[in-house]
Amino acid sequence: MSQVFDPLPSDSSSDLVLCCYVNATSKIQIARITNIPNWYFERVVFPGQRLVFEALPQAQMEIHCGMMASAILADTIPCDRLRIETELEADLAIETLPSASESLTTAVD
Repeated sequence: MSQVFDPLPSDSSSDLVLCCYVNATSKIQIARITNIPNWYFERVVFPGQRLVFEALPQAQMEIHCGMMASAILADTIPCDRLRIETELEADLAIETLPSASESLTTAVD
């Protein structure tokens, strides 16, 4: 997955993890990653919205919420905990297993 805006530093492309954050609140939030040198990530996340992005495992996502003209740091989540790649790999492994009808056809032949 390529990110058009604010690309990650080129020397870190092999260590990237696919992450997902869901805004489960009724308020608009700002998701921000600031602890990676030479990279700044900031996105508005609307209520119910799912934000899928690539980051380094050591990145820390800050979740800011608040009212007009103010924002409060509500949470800091390690991106390693937002990782979804492991789940996708497990799903792909399940999909590559032969179906029951394929197994029966092979056994009969």
